[in-house]
Amino acid sequence: MTELPQKAYALLKSVFGYDNFRTGQAEVIAAVLDGGPVMAVMPTGSGKSMCYQLPALVDEGLTLVVSPLIALMRDQVQQLRALGVQAGSLNSSNDAQENDAVWAALRDRTMRLLFLSPERLAMDGLHQALARAGVKRIAIDEAHCVSEWGHDFRPEYRQIRAAVDAIGAVQVIAFTATADQNTRDDISERLFDRPPKTFLHSFDRPNIDLRFAAKDQPLKQIGTFLNAHRGQAGIIYCASRARTEKIAAWLEESGFPAVAYHAGMDAHLRARNQDRFLQEDDVVVAATVAFGMGINKPDVRFVVHADMPGSVESYYQEIGRAGRDGLPAATLTLYGVEDMALRRRQIDEKQIDDERRRIEHARFGRLTMLCEAASCRRQVLLGCFDEMSQPCGRCDICRGDVALYDGTVDAQMALSAVYRTGQRFGAGYLSDVLTGVRSDTILRNGHDQVKTFGVGAAKTKQAWSSVIRQLFAADALATASEEHGGFKLTATGDAILRGQQTVKLRLDPPSAKGGGKSTQKGGKGAASAPEGLDEADLALFQALRRKRLEIAKDEGVAAYVVFADKTLIDMTRRRPLTMPDMAAIHGVGGRKLERYGEAFLAVIQNAG
Repeated sequence: MTELPQKAYALLKSVFGYDNFRTGQAEVIAAVLDGGPVMAVMPTGSGKSMCYQLPALVDEGLTLVVSPLIALMRDQVQQLRALGVQAGSLNSSNDAQENDAVWAALRDRTMRLLFLSPERLAMDGLHQALARAGVKRIAIDEAHCVSEWGHDFRPEYRQIRAAVDAIGAVQVIAFTATADQNTRDDISERLFDRPPKTFLHSFDRPNIDLRFAAKDQPLKQIGTFLNAHRGQAGIIYCASRARTEKIAAWLEESGFPAVAYHAGMDAHLRARNQDRFLQEDDVVVAATVAFGMGINKPDVRFVVHADMPGSVESYYQEIGRAGRDGLPAATLTLYGVEDMALRRRQIDEKQIDDERRRIEHARFGRLTMLCEAASCRRQVLLGCFDEMSQPCGRCDICRGDVALYDGTVDAQMALSAVYRTGQRFGAGYLSDVLTGVRSDTILRNGHDQVKTFGVGAAKTKQAWSSVIRQLFAADALATASEEHGGFKLTATGDAILRGQQTVKLRLDPPSAKGGGKSTQKGGKGAASAPEGLDEADLALFQALRRKRLEIAKDEGVAAYVVFADKTLIDMTRRRPLTMPDMAAIHGVGGRKLERYGEAFLAVIQNAG
């Protein structure tokens, strides 16, 4: 690997306030500075933006950043300007004064990072002006949007390569958090003129706790979960616009500061709700998936899916909005049969070709497998991205929060049904065979005569469907046909059927009865303390947060633009008393030390 110049390390500390790079950043930055095409697949929270921001400062050239949302551009520009970096954007929300300032900086070549949407980049006349400004490289954020194989396909991203060619011979670098092999191949073909140097980092986010539960009084389940996270910011994803508003109102009634967010809201209200979530420390947003890609808030402490996500890729992207600062974060995903039916219906109703529909159904099947898993969630999740791992010891299953039983006998019944019916039928048909349903199809196929017909009549069809899905998750069953679906035995399934291997299955809990609300009305309740802070530390941490909020409101920026929670926690633990002490705090660069150092020192000194 090419060594990074000392200037890169010096700028990392003086501008960003960091002593070290995060895992994987240095090698990507070195490749970017080498000048060739680069594609980096890095998990959310791993510091992708540093991989194009720092090179722009090291070589003092202009980097164009193609970004999908105005909110994301605005957020990054605010953060960079707070660090003293010359950054700007050209978008429809700019006023004339802002546009004039951006063009002046481009003309005198002091602009280091210019953020554009793919639509703006494609505009006539802009290419020549950008070429005159001396563009050194184009960084494409959320690069999976270029691919129809990706979960957030944006046709406008297909125009980026033509814009690159029109501007001239500039370096192209692309970044994404989620891209399987098909998507990576598509990105490479559509954005680069030659094969890029590709970095594929681990998809694991070890700081994020994974938890799933079948729906059983969902509001009660969400309330119980949220009570452990009072005073923290979080996102609750919902399947419909109406549900976001219902849950936000219920949260407010239950004592949580909450807002709703969806694409059908009045634009001003939607922007106001988003700004409140960004600026304040304890706001919960109930949102559709329209919310999130443009959010760079590092201290989101939890993500809840009140309804089942659309795919493993969507799920991974959405939970990745929690814990971007590397501190512990929690997730809860609720799922039910109705969710599965809705998601399948949505796929069936899409205006897409049959091959695309088959792929989307297969992707949704992987999510169902994750929900139904009886082994380590993280292991199953990473397996969906072709990454091998050991049991994590930290998810709900590894911790023992989910009841398991020796399901070998049930598994043998199900596997026998698969085998005796010809290894080509799906869960619904197999469940009918096991429970003894004499449907026309079963009678026509003669499967009422097989040995396993009716052997599982003591269980419901839903229970057998769960067993079959869990066996699929455990690699005891595989898809029988890409074209027609159904299940067939694997080597693992054959070993279980022959009694050579045992298997643990999840025991679904009985339905909860009554219980009322688990939330506390009439106030916010006690705030949750960051890990490792005692009562005295928590008082100082909250005082620092209040000062941060005061400054953020005065400056009209998000609270984390001033300082991230990780920085305030470091201040709380180390309690700096002088400006040199403050300069040593994580995330305190030269510009922020100058602007905010004295104010935060005063809070620490007053705390005693």
